[in-house]
Amino acid sequence: MRHTLLAVALLASLAACQKAESPTAPAGTSTVAAADTAADAAFADLSQRALDGWLRSSPVRATRIGEHRYDSELDDLGDDSRRERLAFARTILAELEAMDIAGLSRENQVDATILRNQLRYELWIGETLQSWATDPQIYNSLAGSAIYGLMAREFAPLPERLQSATARMEKIPALLAQARANLDPARVPKVHAETVARQNAGILRIVDNYITPNLDQLGDADRQRADAAIEGLKQAVAEHQQWLDGTLVPNARGEFRIGAELYDQKLQFALLSSLSRAEIKQRAEAELARVRGEMYGIAQQVLAGRPDAPELPGNPTPAQQQAAIEAALELAYAERPARDRVVADAQAALDRATEFVRAKDLVTLPDAPVEIIEMPEFQRGVAVAYADSPGPLDKNLKTFYAVSPIPEDWSQAQVDSFLREYNSRMIELLSIHEGTPGHYLEGWHSAKFPSTLRAVLRSGMFAEGWAVYTEKMMADAGYLDNDPLFRLVQLKFYLRTIANAILDQGVHVDGWTREQAMDLMVNQTFQQESEAAGKWTRAQLTSAQLPTYFVGVQEHFDTRAAVEQKLGADFDLKAYHDQVLSYGAPPVRFVRQLMLDEPIK
Repeated sequence: MRHTLLAVALLASLAACQKAESPTAPAGTSTVAAADTAADAAFADLSQRALDGWLRSSPVRATRIGEHRYDSELDDLGDDSRRERLAFARTILAELEAMDIAGLSRENQVDATILRNQLRYELWIGETLQSWATDPQIYNSLAGSAIYGLMAREFAPLPERLQSATARMEKIPALLAQARANLDPARVPKVHAETVARQNAGILRIVDNYITPNLDQLGDADRQRADAAIEGLKQAVAEHQQWLDGTLVPNARGEFRIGAELYDQKLQFALLSSLSRAEIKQRAEAELARVRGEMYGIAQQVLAGRPDAPELPGNPTPAQQQAAIEAALELAYAERPARDRVVADAQAALDRATEFVRAKDLVTLPDAPVEIIEMPEFQRGVAVAYADSPGPLDKNLKTFYAVSPIPEDWSQAQVDSFLREYNSRMIELLSIHEGTPGHYLEGWHSAKFPSTLRAVLRSGMFAEGWAVYTEKMMADAGYLDNDPLFRLVQLKFYLRTIANAILDQGVHVDGWTREQAMDLMVNQTFQQESEAAGKWTRAQLTSAQLPTYFVGVQEHFDTRAAVEQKLGADFDLKAYHDQVLSYGAPPVRFVRQLMLDEPIK
């Protein structure tokens, strides 16, 4: 999973001021893909102004992208700045709407369509959804990322990054004060308030882990300033905690379900997909039935001849199918990592997956490093793992494959439930999804596309869909010697993707209860109680993000099938993968249109 909460926060940070001096793109990059005509040149100018504004008004995002001119600054989420950003968005959108997009190069038609959607999304979030007043996660994620983004990667000498972190720590108290001013407890959902109340202290853990151990790298004056900034931050976090515990949590009365109208609008903005909500649900429910049938076939294979096997008829009843799949999965659950070996086993699995891709020559491998880390505390509680690629303007830096450790205060029953879900074969799939050939590999390929605008607006649906696609692709290629239990677990992991799409609609549109959600996850898609409970929380904290996995992979499957049909015997899998990844991760619909020479729309 990507940093979706940070992305939401940064969506609220479009250009604050047109008058400031515009930074130029770093050498070797361009704002858009090409400028072959006067229309392309005009679009390049407009895109540059939009991009300059985004990076200038959101310093945290600029750091994440790899533009380090603003590393000492922090986003201003006050009322005046928000109004200026929205006014600027309307201005840029009006100029874009006046252009003849059909007259641009095909690559720039893609960028123009993405930019238009992003500007409309920006305005919708600020004026209709009003996340700044209802979602405290925005401020918490921004504060943590402001420091973490400076310290996690070595894009500049350590003393320089520490000085920038000091300047940001001095500004975080004002950001937290803006959160208290902006948020309306009556509109904040209880689950959002409680989650942020638990995460708030995580900001100080980042300081403890990344800054305090390195303060001896600073001179006396800078050290004194940093010490003062840390002390001020501690006081601000404590003050904010008092407000969270004493004001926000007790008075949080908002509805976490956003409802059908807002959901449909957000879904189209967030995915920019050709599939509607109804089509997503129809395809997901059909896939749920199909995949369960395939899993039953594997269960018949692995349970055949076992004295304790359940009934395995050719045409099972729903209860017989359920019992057989559960019994087969128990064979996979029996092989699991030790409590303190999850991260180490993920590293070993990543090494195996990388070597398999190399041996089978499935796709060009990255030459930039990847490192498995324990997930920073301020990011925990939403997903078990994520891949954090370097910004597109930061070259040859590490990708972090972050894995959340098992909490120390968990009971043995909680640990057992977790390790049944994240058994040894599931750890293999997690490393495929987040590492090779999933997010890490995709991020490296996508960063090579020359359009900085497309890099800044890269599609989460493309990235998540690709990662899920690679799970099946690796199983199809014979990973782990065609182990049927690996295929069974891969299908179970895919069921989670399917369930995500159904769950998101069920919660936010159909008003599902926790019991309905847990039935889908635990009974119908075989998730462990702890995993399902965490996903129920995630479904309340987010909307229109969980479907990105399913919609993305469906469009990847559809694109590959269309290209295979067109090329026939000339289809080459590695060449296909490299080409798909060469476009800079736009929504998958555009990849298909570019590859098949279809109209861009």
